Amino acid sequence: MAFGTEELRVLRRALALALHPGPASAQDLQDCLRLAESVDEAAREGARQRAFLLADLARYRAALPGTAAGYLTLLEEALGAGHRPVPDDMAALRALCGNPVAALLLDRCEELVEQDVRTRLARRSVPASRTRPRARLTALPGGKPAERPAGDPAPRPAPQAPRPDRPIPTPGEVFPPKRKPAAPSPTPDSPSRQLAAV
Repeated sequence: MAFGTEELRVLRRALALALHPGPASAQDLQDCLRLAESVDEAAREGARQRAFLLADLARYRAALPGTAAGYLTLLEEALGAGHRPVPDDMAALRALCGNPVAALLLDRCEELVEQDVRTRLARRSVPASRTRPRARLTALPGGKPAERPAGDPAPRPAPQAPRPDRPIPTPGEVFPPKRKPAAPSPTPDSPSRQLAAV
């Protein structure tokens, strides 16, 4: 994105206001708003152009090998615009291995893919200082932190006193007596029935 002389003047004034806050004139504010709108519009236009470029690239890639020259030109343009090669690009370049331009682009794409992998791995690796377990946070009622020496264990809460409005249950209430099993009901073949029949 290139700025003209007038835009650079406004940008310089905006940066000066950001670094050294002070009163800004109405004209300065209007100029900054117009510059912000221009930058936003340029960013939207750049995104639209990139979307069209990637759509063309996909169409040319789908029509390979007949569109090799156009595909390679578009891929080079897309890489210059910040496109990162996708697996389909890598497969297409490997299929065009006899083409010297494709071979050069394949080398370039492999370097970009390797850079992306290294960047992802660097983001995933966590410094050792971050892997230590955090100390458990404790606080007293009211939000004040508990103050105690580091070696002392945390104090145990005092047992609650019995409530006077509630009587203490007896062991019989807590542990009710076991019930005796009920006698089995007599069956037709039981000895008592046989005796009664005799």
